[in-house]
Amino acid sequence: MDFLQILSWACIVFTVGMFCTGLTDLEKMRATQSADNVQFLPFLTTCLNNLGWLYYGLLKQDGTVMLVNVIGACLQSLYILTYFRYAKEKRRVFVQTMSLVCVLAVSWVYFSAIVPRGDAQLSQLGLACSVFTVSMYLSPLADLVEIVRTRSVERLSYPLTIATFLTSTSWTLYGLQLQDYYIMVPNTPGIVTSLIRFLLFWKFGAAGRDSLPYKLIQT
Repeated sequence: MDFLQILSWACIVFTVGMFCTGLTDLEKMRATQSADNVQFLPFLTTCLNNLGWLYYGLLKQDGTVMLVNVIGACLQSLYILTYFRYAKEKRRVFVQTMSLVCVLAVSWVYFSAIVPRGDAQLSQLGLACSVFTVSMYLSPLADLVEIVRTRSVERLSYPLTIATFLTSTSWTLYGLQLQDYYIMVPNTPGIVTSLIRFLLFWKFGAAGRDSLPYKLIQT
């Protein structure tokens, strides 16, 4: 087994493991018959991210990217349906979900019918997915500021921080091995933010005992 195959399996195992952290929220909703203490938007944005990267994998014929994001999209769809079942404000959830469907439809038309096929299509899609992934990695920085202010790591999950670090590192190395900067570059911030979180755990408390899940998604 060569190094690229090892990286491929590492990407699959670590990323699917990260996606499965949502099962905790799913079990919580089933146990309480309520979605009150669960965030909905991370499910939607992660699903959109998965579908974007799935299309990129299809265009590039990259089996690793396709497999990971098929699994991710299926899991996020399960979380969305479960949330809708237990949510009190079903109309709000429906509107947000339909907004995602509209974004997907417009994106599909643009990348399939307007952008010329070939390198231009792959480059524009890769750039769009990269920007979206980077924004998702950087979005929790507001929480990190609050953690420094309160000197408490209750908002963070130590196991998920480890998973994020391993996933980001494996995808960065995978992209570097393929010389695919659309895969490598957007995963680099995941390494940086994970190292920041490790520093916060070291500085402000033990390794996240009884902490809340920290929502973050990968390609």
